[in-house]
Amino acid sequence: MRIPEPLRRRLSPARRLEWYPPFRAMRVRVLELSGDGRRARLLLPLRCNRNPGGGMFGGAMASLADPVAALACNRVFPGHQVWTRKLSLDFSRESRTDMELRFEFGADIEREIREQLHARGRANPAFEYAFFDTHGRACVTVRCRVAIRPADYRPAMQHRSRKKR
Repeated sequence: MRIPEPLRRRLSPARRLEWYPPFRAMRVRVLELSGDGRRARLLLPLRCNRNPGGGMFGGAMASLADPVAALACNRVFPGHQVWTRKLSLDFSRESRTDMELRFEFGADIEREIREQLHARGRANPAFEYAFFDTHGRACVTVRCRVAIRPADYRPAMQHRSRKKR
């Protein structure tokens, strides 16, 4: 679903993020989104994302966590192609409440990325963030590696060798 341009211009970045189709289907709410994209707090409600055992569905958490670091990198480093290269979630505690994803893009990692982009023209930074339950306990740790490439980047073609018969 694409938001019509006249409406898109009137919506805040937080509201546009809530209207992102996968997030909208999960009823995600933006609690905080800094203007520069370096800090985000997103609410994932349990009522729409409950697994058969009554806890939060892990797939919903993975779907919410996946684009967060890449979207932040896209805002901080415009003019580059950015995507999630690797994502892992460590479920240390079950949650039977709404979950809050908390993401921060620190100055140290930004500096490292800028150095890599200057030296190599590309970067693969790693981010760590987490989901917290309504009691403030970290329940799920997210580790995400992002690929940042030049705007004109094209992946090299991989050739498969054929077995001779």
